Amino acid sequence: MAITVHEPIPIDARRLADYSGNGGRNLVPAEGDLRAVRENPLEPAQTGIWVALAAITMSFAALTSALVVRQGAAVDWRHITLPPILYLNTLVLLASSVTLEVARRRITAYARGIESGIAAPMRWLAITLSLGLLFVVGQYVAWLQLKLEGLYLATNPNSSFFYVFTGVHAVHVLGGLAGLLYVISKLKRSILRRSTFAAAAQYWHFMGILWLYLLLVLWMKL
Repeated sequence: MAITVHEPIPIDARRLADYSGNGGRNLVPAEGDLRAVRENPLEPAQTGIWVALAAITMSFAALTSALVVRQGAAVDWRHITLPPILYLNTLVLLASSVTLEVARRRITAYARGIESGIAAPMRWLAITLSLGLLFVVGQYVAWLQLKLEGLYLATNPNSSFFYVFTGVHAVHVLGGLAGLLYVISKLKRSILRRSTFAAAAQYWHFMGILWLYLLLVLWMKL
């Protein structure tokens, strides 16, 4: 009886690298030791965050449309001066995006074995979290400044839109802070997935871009 010997199936080195420590998809170290970041092939966090960002965009687009229509039909429209602290808050929020990117690079370095520990990534995430909290506190101070001027939620249409725009945005920022806390807790236990961190970072950067848009709208319309 003749015996047929099949040639072994060749392994594509590039495909093998995708599942090694320094491959394109994973941030697992080459020795196979899962350190700080694990990859989820399905990446449900990525899908969820894009749906959330789309919903938030549509919500603020509707609010902007309502502002424009209300201003065009109003006879009681009184322009207000924006609290100066809003500009300081803007710098704080933008700075938090910078520190978050530094944290991302440190986490990547740790996952690849370049960074010796999680102390540096944790420190930069803590700074980002602190700046986010400082932004929310600054927004509250802006509301207090308006109240000292006698401008409340129902004083006039301008103040109403100011409180609604800044209040809704602040609520979403608090959601982003919760996401950062979740990332910190996962990183602390070395079970953070790259897709989870990417989703949290995208949401946080979006909050900064959204605030720049809202500040421009408030400055032009109120």
